[in-house]
Amino acid sequence: MARKWTDQDGRTYPLTIPTTDPGTGGTVRAYLLHRAKPHLPPWLAVGATGVVGALGNWRWGDSAAAGVGLTLASVTLTGVTWWAGKSTTQQRRLHSAITVAAASAWVTAACLAGPTTGPLDDLFLMGGPVVALSWNVRMVLRHNDTDPQGGGDKGLLEKVGLARAQIGQAKVQPNRVTAPLALEPGEQTNDDVSKALARIASALDLPVSAVRYHPSPDSSRRGELVIVPEDMLAELAEWEGPSNLGGSIAEPLVIGRYDDGSLLVIWLPGDPEAKRNSTHVLIAGGTGSGKGETALNLMTEILSRRDVLLWVSDPKAFQDFAPLRPGMDWSAEGGADTEVMVEAVKAVIPARTRWLGAHGYRQWIPAAADTQNDPAHSCQAGRACGCTGMPFLVAWFEEAANTLRNLGDDAFTGIAQEARSAGVSLIVSLQRPSYDQMSTSTRASLPSVIALGCDPRDEGFSLPEAVIDAGAHPGAWGNRRPGYCYVVSPGISEDRYPSPGRTFAFPARAVPLMEQLAAWALRQGATADPVTAGAVTAVAGRAYTGRAPASTPATDGPRLTAVQGDDMNDGQGYGLLVDPEDAGIDPEVELPGDQEGDDAPIFGQETGRKPSPKEARELFALALEEFERAGQMVVGPKDFMDWCDRNNLGRSWVSKRLKDAALEGRLEPTNTTGRWRIVPALAAA
Repeated sequence: MARKWTDQDGRTYPLTIPTTDPGTGGTVRAYLLHRAKPHLPPWLAVGATGVVGALGNWRWGDSAAAGVGLTLASVTLTGVTWWAGKSTTQQRRLHSAITVAAASAWVTAACLAGPTTGPLDDLFLMGGPVVALSWNVRMVLRHNDTDPQGGGDKGLLEKVGLARAQIGQAKVQPNRVTAPLALEPGEQTNDDVSKALARIASALDLPVSAVRYHPSPDSSRRGELVIVPEDMLAELAEWEGPSNLGGSIAEPLVIGRYDDGSLLVIWLPGDPEAKRNSTHVLIAGGTGSGKGETALNLMTEILSRRDVLLWVSDPKAFQDFAPLRPGMDWSAEGGADTEVMVEAVKAVIPARTRWLGAHGYRQWIPAAADTQNDPAHSCQAGRACGCTGMPFLVAWFEEAANTLRNLGDDAFTGIAQEARSAGVSLIVSLQRPSYDQMSTSTRASLPSVIALGCDPRDEGFSLPEAVIDAGAHPGAWGNRRPGYCYVVSPGISEDRYPSPGRTFAFPARAVPLMEQLAAWALRQGATADPVTAGAVTAVAGRAYTGRAPASTPATDGPRLTAVQGDDMNDGQGYGLLVDPEDAGIDPEVELPGDQEGDDAPIFGQETGRKPSPKEARELFALALEEFERAGQMVVGPKDFMDWCDRNNLGRSWVSKRLKDAALEGRLEPTNTTGRWRIVPALAAA
């Protein structure tokens, strides 16, 4: 059943129309009496004033002292009335003071001279009804529901300290009431309304998130008060599949719905026609707030589009995204693989920007993903170049706090500042985007945010201050309402920023549909253009494969070999576990003696053979090739220590060879001290 609430004029929503007026008793006389009751107090006050004047004359008619006292009392009462009206409107304050001044002056004169002396009786008979009628007229206008200015009694606003504010005619929509608000000039600002939102919610018996204020961009004292009395998000909505399978990534991505039932959408690429900028996205929320399902909503929408590549790093080994992994263009499980992905994104940005500029694109648009058959977008003047199109690229870093700890708090700063012009969107997901985890420069370069429930103290890390002032409070949810969120992003109306939404839920039965979507993306999704593929391969080498069928189990390691007739297989048809490189060793041959350069095992010193300089260069080159074949494109001294132990080599020469290889162009330094990126052999050549 819909929840009811009462506005400042006493109207209850949803509106109900009674068949008979309550209290009428069904007769004309009773009806008239019922309608006249609210207008009787001013007339009763006029009658009481006349009685007081007559009684005062009987008691103090001949007292000079009483005259002084009555005059002082009259002045004091008028002043108190003016002072007490400070919290109400200027018109009500002035009307009240004039009424009290006139009544007290007549009472003073009547007490001293007599109520029928001179013109006093005529003043009473003419002025009393006029004053009473003035209050009746005011009451009629106040309760006139058709008044375009709203003119209500403003009981609600008086309670919350905004008595001088003028509230206009409310616009009532399904589960949404919007009322224009004009504050007292020079006395109140929009900030006063923002501070009063919690009290307004309390007066209406609603949660804080149900009351918002949208300040006017053209005025510091005008705006709209929005009240959503019923939480339509309490009913869970499940994901039923992508909203636009085969569409363009430039079209809106549907990830949930708002509290009034409208769709919750977000855009990643920009649109020069709509004056919308491309964006990066921060997904932030505490443990249990629904980040995983929010990511699934956005990720499934991305994978369902025909002109986008998705690169994902997830240190949790794709625990939540395993069904979608086959459809991703590149996936990394954290550690060195993520280091390579970060460096690869940095490398593709200038290459993609150069291509877009050469083809006349100031920013990525869907036409850039098609074959370039338009002479207006050609790298060859005067004719269509026919170049392969460039899909949009989304670089997603899940559980980014892990990556930031390993690579430094500014690991994404360069990407966030430069990627948008290259048709690249960065998505960063973490629990707490505080400034001790993510640099302020990176945070400032992430224009969009999906803010889920969090600790109340962390609201300022996720949402802009203006959105919080307008009524957005993800800290009120914590982890009690998974999926509830606020979305701030280009393309969304600013008055939507403080409106809560909820992302779709992904039950277990959605897994087969996600697997089908991944299969569709694998067959129909975009493949990397030559520019992007060349740039990423120059950095990642074999670590980047692009969209391809799932790989078969590796066959390079040790395996069982069948050896017929061997005395050691006991006739079972299976031999020993033998590495191919050891297959030719004769177990009867004596071991070789010490060779020049071998270490003597002395306590406290490293053991292992120390190769000559020439041999060291050759061995180090072989080591780099081995790492490159394995797809490990970021290495450090620790990785070579393990390699030295496996090959019985001394370790002291590794650091020097790292520096020499960097000078030769085979290694490039990364953001992390002591870590180096392998430049693929072909690129180095």
